[in-house]
Amino acid sequence: MTLKSRNDDPVELTAAEWQIIKAVWEKEPCTAPEIQERLASATRWTYSTVRTLMDRMVAKGLLSATKQGKVTEFRSRVSRQDAQRGELSYALRNAFDGALTPMLQCLIEANELSAKELAEIEVMIRARQGKGRK
Repeated sequence: MTLKSRNDDPVELTAAEWQIIKAVWEKEPCTAPEIQERLASATRWTYSTVRTLMDRMVAKGLLSATKQGKVTEFRSRVSRQDAQRGELSYALRNAFDGALTPMLQCLIEANELSAKELAEIEVMIRARQGKGRK
């Protein structure tokens, strides 16, 4: 099973790209200096590092860049949901050889799920089963 994004290409981000895209999602449009400032304490990245990463993300289709005078504004081209699906798809393929049941079992056993969370999962499963019967 492969979890696809809306455009059918799985979105896979590096750890650095995750940090950048999360910061971009917080405030769009944004500039590279704004992102560098937002991430400075956590990453200690220089402006040139952030700008290089963001330019590479534009080339990969993860961000868009628009020149506004002397300033370049960046926006995400990937939704949070598509990025999360890509991450799950990567884990499913690589850690679980594409087998969803062991992955879910691992997630459930590794986390202390509340009764509310378990009930929410059950509702999602029942809703999905209802869709399959049509």
